[in-house]
Amino acid sequence: MKLHELKPAEGSRKERNRVGRGSSSGNGKTSGRGHKGQKARSGGGVRLGFEGGQTPLFRRVPKRGFTNINRKEYAVVNLETLNRFEDGTEVTPALLVETGIVKDEKSGIKVLGNGSVEKKLTVKANKFSAAAQKAIEAAGGTVEVI
Repeated sequence: MKLHELKPAEGSRKERNRVGRGSSSGNGKTSGRGHKGQKARSGGGVRLGFEGGQTPLFRRVPKRGFTNINRKEYAVVNLETLNRFEDGTEVTPALLVETGIVKDEKSGIKVLGNGSVEKKLTVKANKFSAAAQKAIEAAGGTVEVI
């Protein structure tokens, strides 16, 4: 293949439809807008969610509660998953992401007390549940809040 032989793939380039260019074009006269009505007028049309005067769906649906935009969501790590590290390892958020235990760090990492830990680890995280902290220290490890 030479440079002058290059052509776009079949059907990859489509010419735009020029409306209002005579009756033979298929989109002449009313230019595909039909006869009269709000959508036929210049600048016409309705806003998003408008249902022709009927109470719109977003107003019919009951609203409840409150969404806190400043909410902190923590990535959760259970004690049983910490057993894959060797004795004396310093478990940091960076190490958890690197090993694939945590995919998205979010607002930080919280260690929960599900399962048991048999190894002596130094665990660094943003939050610890009381049970998790007790279990890590019982196994001879240390807990550090960052």
